[in-house]
Amino acid sequence: MSTSQYQVPGGPVAAPTTTVAPESLTAAVDRLVTAHFSGVACAPVRDLIGRDDVAAAYAVQQGLNAAKVARGARVVGRKIGATSEAVQRQLGVDQPDFGVLFEDMAYEEGAVIPLSRLIQPKAEAEVAFVLGADLADGPLDAAQVRAAVAYAVAALEIVDSRITDWDISFADTVADNASSGVYVLGDQRRTLAELEPVDVTMSMSIDGEEVSTGTGAACLGDPLVAVAWLAHQARTFGEPLRAGQVVLSGALGPMRPIPPGATVTAAISGLGSVTAQFSVREDQP
Repeated sequence: MSTSQYQVPGGPVAAPTTTVAPESLTAAVDRLVTAHFSGVACAPVRDLIGRDDVAAAYAVQQGLNAAKVARGARVVGRKIGATSEAVQRQLGVDQPDFGVLFEDMAYEEGAVIPLSRLIQPKAEAEVAFVLGADLADGPLDAAQVRAAVAYAVAALEIVDSRITDWDISFADTVADNASSGVYVLGDQRRTLAELEPVDVTMSMSIDGEEVSTGTGAACLGDPLVAVAWLAHQARTFGEPLRAGQVVLSGALGPMRPIPPGATVTAAISGLGSVTAQFSVREDQP
């Protein structure tokens, strides 16, 4: 994938606007909030906000996430979605998006992730970054992004959709917090002096069977380009990236569905491996 179309512009850009009626935005938020907290998938929201209205979709996402914060959730980072062409084909979209990571989305290796908190989960492997500095001001160029990264780790992101049967358009997945679920970080930390993210290779297995492979170059051409793109988008939408936040930079290969009781492992060169385990039945902790 070429990086050229995702290079950030040379200065701040105004946030997009929408002509979708406020009552339609509210209805879309309400639909997703109900699905999120009930664990029951809902109809797509594109009937309310359109298929491709970026501003409307992010407005709904902000409403959904505000409902989570009102119930005590704490923001700890961001995720970038649909960064690889393979995943874009799987989802039927043609551009990346971003969402918010909350504290309760993070699981330690060895913990059993209850499928009861997910609806229709799929696993993808990626490089995660932890920021040591804000990405709020300045050009947000490659040099600034590199300097802001404290370290990189291997990550498994478990994406999920509150939309029935993953029947999504671009606006649906954006509105649904970029189809976020949960995530697990590996324990091998590498600085960018020790690792070049674009050069990594990835193999993901489920119960010992390899199901997905990829490279750093599959993530918008370079995972650091993805982070720069995110930094620009986050600032444009008024919530810039901050020191200490986790950034899931996007899949390095195709995502795969997770059967009950599965063990998912991703091995990423230079970063070691990371494993996620899942409950056998959705009603088990």
